[in-house]
Amino acid sequence: MWTEEAGATAEAQESGIRNKSSSSSQIPVVGVVTEDDEAQDVFKPMDLNRVIKLLEETDKDGLEEKQLKFVKKLVQCYQNGLPLRDLAQIFKILNLCSGKIKNQPRFIESAYDIIKLCGLPFLKKKVSDEITYAEDTANSIALLGDLMKIPSSELRIQICKCIVDFYHAEPPKKHIPGYQQASSSYKIQMAEVGGLAKTMVQSMTLLENQLVEKLWVLKVLQHLSTSEVNCTIMMKAQAASGICTHLNDPDPSGQLLFRSSEILWNLLEKSSKEEVIQQLSNLECLLALKEVFKNLFMRGFSHYDRQLRNDILVITTIIAQNPEAPMIECGFTKDLILFATFNEVKSQNLLVKGLKLSNSYEDFELKKLLFNVIVILCKDLPTVQLLIDGKVILALFTYVKKPEKQKIIDWSAAQHEELQLHAIATLSSVAPLLIEEYMSCQGNARVLAFLEWCESEDPFFSHGNSFHGTGGRGNKFAQMRYSLRLLRAVVYLEDETVNKDLCEKGTIQQMIGIFKNIISKPNEKEEAIVLEIQSDILLILSGLCENHIQRKEIFGTEGVDIVLHVMKTDPRKLQSGLGYNVLLFSTLDSIWCCILGCYPSEDYFLEKEGIFLLLDLLALNQKKFCNLILGIMVEFCDNPKTAAHVNAWQGKKDQTAASLLIKLWRKEEKELGVKRDKNGKIIDFENLPGLSAEDFVTLCIIHRYLDFKIQATHKQRELANKSWEDFLARTSNAKTLKKAKSLQEKAIEASRYHKRPQNAIFHQTHIKGLNTTVPSGGVVTVESTPARLVGGPLVDTDIALKKLPIRGGALQRVKAVKIVDAPKKSIPT
Repeated sequence: MWTEEAGATAEAQESGIRNKSSSSSQIPVVGVVTEDDEAQDVFKPMDLNRVIKLLEETDKDGLEEKQLKFVKKLVQCYQNGLPLRDLAQIFKILNLCSGKIKNQPRFIESAYDIIKLCGLPFLKKKVSDEITYAEDTANSIALLGDLMKIPSSELRIQICKCIVDFYHAEPPKKHIPGYQQASSSYKIQMAEVGGLAKTMVQSMTLLENQLVEKLWVLKVLQHLSTSEVNCTIMMKAQAASGICTHLNDPDPSGQLLFRSSEILWNLLEKSSKEEVIQQLSNLECLLALKEVFKNLFMRGFSHYDRQLRNDILVITTIIAQNPEAPMIECGFTKDLILFATFNEVKSQNLLVKGLKLSNSYEDFELKKLLFNVIVILCKDLPTVQLLIDGKVILALFTYVKKPEKQKIIDWSAAQHEELQLHAIATLSSVAPLLIEEYMSCQGNARVLAFLEWCESEDPFFSHGNSFHGTGGRGNKFAQMRYSLRLLRAVVYLEDETVNKDLCEKGTIQQMIGIFKNIISKPNEKEEAIVLEIQSDILLILSGLCENHIQRKEIFGTEGVDIVLHVMKTDPRKLQSGLGYNVLLFSTLDSIWCCILGCYPSEDYFLEKEGIFLLLDLLALNQKKFCNLILGIMVEFCDNPKTAAHVNAWQGKKDQTAASLLIKLWRKEEKELGVKRDKNGKIIDFENLPGLSAEDFVTLCIIHRYLDFKIQATHKQRELANKSWEDFLARTSNAKTLKKAKSLQEKAIEASRYHKRPQNAIFHQTHIKGLNTTVPSGGVVTVESTPARLVGGPLVDTDIALKKLPIRGGALQRVKAVKIVDAPKKSIPT
């Protein structure tokens, strides 16, 4: 109990309290009770500095009892909350108590009681207290993390409970006049400032075998990781790898996996994603994730287990985006491919034996996630062989077919449609890497047959309720859209075997037919999807026809008609943002690849006023199209019929093609910043600072560069013509041939080494019985070749067409050299 004297002393020390006295003993005194007086009834006055000094003392009889007694009174004093102004002293007392625990275990209870107080509201007298005592508060809260080093399970759990209470603020148990509760987020903010998250992450290393404490720490980190600041601190403390490597630790409660996955999610979302991925991209972490996923996939049957399994797969997918992650080395890639395809391709692997996915929402999401992870994994080229072994192409193609009637399927109609679209989208990424597998599965035939169904009038109610099904509700646009994407990806490999197979199957005609059918049935509701389909069709046709005259002829007038149809589109639609710009680019590309070079198509294009349409587009003055249109115009000018069309064109206000081109030139000059004088002369090529006289001479040469280049070209042409004339002279005039032969022999003789070495063998260059009128070809007669050089019978009689080996022994075939279409000739020995 406190004495009245002690109470008076404390009351005098408290600021803001005044003692009222009466000037006359005859007049009764009326005591006025202020808010501070009421507060003193709650916070019984206590000299905290005296408690600190007492705890710092040592080596006195009965000191421990006295210290424990004072700490107990302190706890009683602040049982309704901790004033911010006293926080620094209270935590200093807590630190002193914790320091005594090793030698005086009884202080564990004192530390425990003070820590428990930290879960109570923090109180402020003034609004400014939160700012005034911010540093003290942050340092005090940070001390909680340091106290996790004390090897006391009870103390550690209480620290964790206290921190969790930060996120579940409750009002004071008793209203304290003169004090207000600090804002609900104040403790959380101060925990961020003090770096509490770092010490809590570090404490995980102290709890390897203490499951209960570990679960409490994970609960704390789960709360702390809701903040971006804390996530950044945790990431720098290597929280991701530290948590991931312990995912498989024994835990009957299941909390460890749940809380750990939640923390990893938060770290990926709220801190540097690249840094977290880097931490998780090691063998130990991936092995842990692999085992967790495998166990949940094979033995997780509850709703909760399936959700957790999917979360782990998403985390894995994010890690797989890092090409340095050892996904293949740890065997995770192989397992994921197996899990993705076991329903479609029967496997005897024990991991999937007897397994079956249900049509539950979680299993449906899992299937889509597995398709998605295949797209991510295939970006790593070493994965290709695993995709081949797993028959991924065959598995995905099981979805590329029209719906079969009277077939019992596990998925609902809407689910099957979404998986179908997802599978085709996945094929667009995988098929170009596995083109041989694609062809062995008759990929072209399957896709074309599916496109034929997409275009047919077969009744089909499409749900269109997914990302891939956008714009496809009640129609087959979504299926057509993704099938054409797949064909476009395959065609643009420029693999002649694939493209030839497509052309032989009538792809060019089929694409033109689909395009014409779409034109005949306009659909403004799904206009953006239709435009994308049209663009892809034109790109596929361009890829097939480029550099192939026969295919351009198949493209023919029907193909030209669809090109002209697009070119007649209202120019105002180019600004709509729906995709008309992309369609126009595809159209111009198809003119270049499918029409130019095929004279019947060029003539038909000109007859249908195609040049007029090109010039109309050029007159729109849109820079993004100008270069391509001008390039096409230049190529068309090789056709003698083009000039008349160009000269006949008239734009707005009777503009001619010549004036249009000049206008474009001036616009280009303006954009380049070319300057002219009053007479129109360009004045800024030479206006360059810091040039010497020699530099100006070089600049003049640069000005005349084209003149020098035209001169070199003429000289080369003259030399080529003279060479041809000499050749003709030798073939038609025997005297000229003899003269050339004489000059050749003189040149050969002049190049010889005249001092012949001893034992050297002389070979005649003159060929007896030669009746040709041109110098001889690659036939050389070798006489009297010593046996010691050839080492016995020749093993290859085609030596004239091969490189001779320089090492001793019998001559051998040299496979490195291949002579195409050369006649075989025997060489006499």
